[in-house]
Amino acid sequence: MSPSFGGIFDVDGKQARLTELVERTEDPALWNDPDAAKKVMQEKSRLEREVASWTDLREQLDDALTAVELAAEEDEPELADEARGAAPGIDKALDRLELRTLLGAEEDAASAILEINAGAGGTDAQDWAEMLLRMYARWAESQGFKVKILDRQYGEEAGIKSATLSIDGEYAFGYLRSEMGVHRLVRISPFDANARRQTAFSAVTAFPDIEREVEVEILDKDLRVDRFRASGAGGQHVNTTDSAVRITHLPTGIVVQCQNERSQHKNLASAMKVLKVRLYDHFEAEAKAAAEAKAAPKQKIEWGSQIRSYVLAPYRMVKDLRTQHETGNVDGVLDGDLTPFMEAWLSSQAEAAAADRQG
Repeated sequence: MSPSFGGIFDVDGKQARLTELVERTEDPALWNDPDAAKKVMQEKSRLEREVASWTDLREQLDDALTAVELAAEEDEPELADEARGAAPGIDKALDRLELRTLLGAEEDAASAILEINAGAGGTDAQDWAEMLLRMYARWAESQGFKVKILDRQYGEEAGIKSATLSIDGEYAFGYLRSEMGVHRLVRISPFDANARRQTAFSAVTAFPDIEREVEVEILDKDLRVDRFRASGAGGQHVNTTDSAVRITHLPTGIVVQCQNERSQHKNLASAMKVLKVRLYDHFEAEAKAAAEAKAAPKQKIEWGSQIRSYVLAPYRMVKDLRTQHETGNVDGVLDGDLTPFMEAWLSSQAEAAAADRQG
């Protein structure tokens, strides 16, 4: 018996697209445009991995089903044991493929730029922002992604005011878009002499890190570039030259900066990369807001509140307020065990989209 659920993964569609891409790589004209060739090869590699994952899963399932049938026909309990032993691995592989079906948006497969900003809560909020920085770095590393801190602004007493990370890996943005919003921490403050419980907030924003042309041209006259000496924590990791770069896009007021590299040229290039991503998102958001304004009665008001609470006292729990997914393993979450929260949000989005289509 052959598995019959392949259609939900649109394997035929992926294979057809892969065939198109292979034909494009055989066209000598493609290689005259390095940027276009790079995009084609990246998409081709991604689709090859996805099709191979499905093919491998189908072969595993076929082997298990064959073992079950033979065990029944020939009374071979060892074959039945073999099929049972393969079941957990098949379930995990199927779960991974099902999750990928939830990452179907055009930009989901991209790497990500992640920004963390301390909010209300003073020093506690800045400490909380640094805890989030560590949490997302740990999560990304557990996924095999490359993490690079592009900028980090330290707090006066502890923690950070803000940080910008580059997270390089397939589907990094698809996962991290589930984390966008305000995160709330409740704990006994280590900065309060009276050991009182404090609440702190930090905001997380993710952008897809893909090369696109912003509709509005970036003109030199629209940019203010400031160069300054990079700051460090407690006198450590301070560059000895004025290599840090801050770029202000005057028409929108968007400000980005980078101080991770010792070379001013590299910092400028990194800052420009982040600026392009931010501008693209800015103009996309403007267009979306204009469209939603026309259908305002149909929209839910979701701004201005936290998406997730991390409570360390008087009890211990992390709870996502959008999906109601929760766990008492707070330490595990802060160490980067975020995937269950991400999957719950992605599943809820898929269910909402299906309900809208049916309605």
